[in-house]
Amino acid sequence: MNKRICITTLEYPPDVGGVGESVNRIAKMLTNSGYEVHVAVFRSKQRLVEKNTYRRASCKTSIQDNIFVHRIKSASRDGVTEVTDFLADVYFQLKCLHQNYKFDLFHAFFLVETGYVTTMLAKENDIPVINSVRGSDLHKHIFNPKNYGQIAWILENSAWTTFVSQDLQKRAHVLVSSIKSKSSTFWNSIVPIDFTSLPKPALIDELSGLIIGTTGRFRDKKGIEFLLDACTKLSQKIDIHLLLIGDFVDKEKLYWEHELQQCALGNKLRITGIVSREEALAYLPHLDIFTIPSLTDGCPNALLEAMLAGCAIVGTNVDAIGEIIEDNINGLLVNPGSSTELAAALKYLADKPELRQKFGVAAQEKVRQQLTPAIEQGNWLSIYQHVLQSSDLLVTPKLNVM
Repeated sequence: MNKRICITTLEYPPDVGGVGESVNRIAKMLTNSGYEVHVAVFRSKQRLVEKNTYRRASCKTSIQDNIFVHRIKSASRDGVTEVTDFLADVYFQLKCLHQNYKFDLFHAFFLVETGYVTTMLAKENDIPVINSVRGSDLHKHIFNPKNYGQIAWILENSAWTTFVSQDLQKRAHVLVSSIKSKSSTFWNSIVPIDFTSLPKPALIDELSGLIIGTTGRFRDKKGIEFLLDACTKLSQKIDIHLLLIGDFVDKEKLYWEHELQQCALGNKLRITGIVSREEALAYLPHLDIFTIPSLTDGCPNALLEAMLAGCAIVGTNVDAIGEIIEDNINGLLVNPGSSTELAAALKYLADKPELRQKFGVAAQEKVRQQLTPAIEQGNWLSIYQHVLQSSDLLVTPKLNVM
């Protein structure tokens, strides 16, 4: 019988988000390799419901691409569901799933919420558990004093822990030094994209001059303030358009409205709002420069998509951005939080169209050779086979590392 894997995650398609895309990609890899894959989806934000709305805790199961998808919701009994009640409900639903399917291995994406509940259930049932750190769990949530003990316990009790950047792995080693022998770092991969088949994007005819762009759900860690400052400086010297492909997250909308009011770009700034992934990808070949000015960012899919499109990239030297982009070879790297360095890099590339093309070709070459699904699949299969075969971790899995 095929081994049964239960992956827990905060999001899964059609939910929008990089973690969901990664989990979907990995679940398909494992299914194609002969595993029976179950994905349990839950998030504490889903406990928030309209006033006077009541419901039982539930788990609705569907099958997508031969993957069992279980969407778990906590009960709403008194209008405001506390996080502890939410997690208790989720734990119970996960426990019921395990009693029904008898999983051989658990795998949690993101340490907070998913990692804690999943590791607790796995340890109580003597089932091995893998935890995958994605970014904000160690870059942001670790600074909540209430999370420190929980995160350290998860790392200590994981059969294996994976990271998408060496910065994240280093921080985890500082927190729990014992995980050095049972952790590894490797980048996300990306499936090839045929950009020529994508429709012409809506705003492209309205843009002129040097087109600078970035994509995503813009929030605190993305460094968009510094991009606005850098482009404001640059617009005083040359004709540019800054295109933000995406929108700002709801909880920070007022902050960003304030930032945009202070910005002097005027009609040289365009924001698409939320668009489909297809439309977002369609803009990339039209950009002269793709910027990714993140303060922290794991291994962002947006970077890999821009590389695949052959964009000239200016990124910050953080996490996998600083590992994948080689300065002056397939892009330019600047320090995070510096609008001055960012403006200088943009100006440098603005004057050199041949160099932009050279960087774009080199970026495309790297992503096609070193960030392929086949390489990522090999890494995951090595870890899964190792964890399933050996509970005492005497043998280190052979990985294709950076």
